[in-house]
Amino acid sequence: MLWSLIKIVLFVAIVAALTLGAGYLMDSTGGVMVTVAGTEYTFGPLQSVLAAIVLVVVLYVVFKLASLLVAILRFINGDDTALSRYFDRNRERKGYEALADGLTALSAGEGRLAMAKAQKAERYLHRPELTDLITAQAAEMQGDRRKAEETYKRLLKHDKTRFVGIRGIMHQRLAEGDTDTALQLAERAFALKPKHEEVQDVLLRLQAGHHDWKGARNTLNAKLRHGALPRDVHRRRDAVLALSEAKDVLDTGKSMEAREAAIAANKSSPDLIPAAAMAARALIADGEKKKAARILRKAWEARPHPDLAAAFAEIEPDETPAVRLRRFGQLTSINPSHRETRLLDAELHLAAEDFPGARRAMGDLAEKEPDARVLSIMAAIERGEGAPDKVVRGWLARALTAPRGPAWVCDNCNTIHADWVPICSNCEAFDSLSWKTPPQSEGSAPVGAEMLPLLVGGPEEEEKAPEPVDVSPPAATPEMAGTPSETPTAEEDPAPAPEAPPAPVRPVPTGPNEEILKTIATPSSERQKSG
Repeated sequence: MLWSLIKIVLFVAIVAALTLGAGYLMDSTGGVMVTVAGTEYTFGPLQSVLAAIVLVVVLYVVFKLASLLVAILRFINGDDTALSRYFDRNRERKGYEALADGLTALSAGEGRLAMAKAQKAERYLHRPELTDLITAQAAEMQGDRRKAEETYKRLLKHDKTRFVGIRGIMHQRLAEGDTDTALQLAERAFALKPKHEEVQDVLLRLQAGHHDWKGARNTLNAKLRHGALPRDVHRRRDAVLALSEAKDVLDTGKSMEAREAAIAANKSSPDLIPAAAMAARALIADGEKKKAARILRKAWEARPHPDLAAAFAEIEPDETPAVRLRRFGQLTSINPSHRETRLLDAELHLAAEDFPGARRAMGDLAEKEPDARVLSIMAAIERGEGAPDKVVRGWLARALTAPRGPAWVCDNCNTIHADWVPICSNCEAFDSLSWKTPPQSEGSAPVGAEMLPLLVGGPEEEEKAPEPVDVSPPAATPEMAGTPSETPTAEEDPAPAPEAPPAPVRPVPTGPNEEILKTIATPSSERQKSG
């Protein structure tokens, strides 16, 4: 509104200035005298102004004729398009103006206007390789997939736009879920422009999704060669592809080749947990237990993980819990303050029925990081120390509503996976799984689950419960010898608890597994120690 008012005011001011100037020239005296071939021509003030305007027009016409003459001379010299270019300059100007308007509309999100401007530019320019680029993107913006695909197919006819056409159709096939065709198109696009980072990423993801590990490693090497990937990231992802290839080879029954591939993957990236575990198992199968232990210790130093502990247990599968506890000191002495190390130490003490040692290993994890695994171990410790069933049920009730703890979680979509995989099953991202605590949803717990600790009792009631029986037998003293025991006799308790049998050989627990569940399920009367 304000700009319209300003334009009106400017127009009135210009008209008024021209009127005043014309009146001044008509009222003024004098003029311009021009002598041509001995003849004098005298012009008044107004006539002088009109003569200047006519002179400008004549000069313009002369320059136009001169440019036409130059075009004719070029045409005579063999330039076949010289005359057409001369007469099409005005059309080109209008065409490029329409093209610029189409690009502006496309950037502004006005797909319909962009397509209209592209059609107008095509009428003036006859350059489909330019206008089809705008038409295809505008059609995609409007959701007209059929028109977009037709336009992309037209782009395939020109060498300069063939890559754009292939890339556009590739994205359409990806959106439709046709990964087989998309893979072929990605390979063609990669052949045209091997340095294009987006095509490299799409091709790598599709090759990994089709288990073409060799092709994926070639693509990964191309990314490194063209500077699109840091060297350390390349080593890790190459190890991921090598590990995935080893798993596929193992599924086909070629165990020897799978072992070699797993060991090579571990050498490329020692901190890759699945590669370290698989390489260790391959060395165990070859009888090289010391090398397997060394690999697992190195991986544990980089990142403690339950899978590494499970593989370390397979080195000596038939050892007793007490011997296993001592042997695992090689691991638990590395990163002793790490959460996973403390949990492993507690589980080993549980397997050896050293419940005070398990409680010392847990420390303050139940207060600072109370997840399901931590609370389940605390329930097993309370059961082993002879706490009332109400206290044990309180720990288990808290475990039901507690977070599940660390897991393999996709960094892109937060999808939780039971086991490590190279490609996320939800978003199909490559090498996006990390061992971390998944985000906890507030509505994930069942309705009323937060009341379970109040209904069945909780750990805070432990102070009201009877004190657990001491594990170590008390030393005999003269006072105790002369004083009758306060423990109920056979006459007072006609059914005394039988003595607990020796603990059987168990595998190492690496989480809230069968051993902990057995410990929790055993009645407290069967776990009393001789006092």
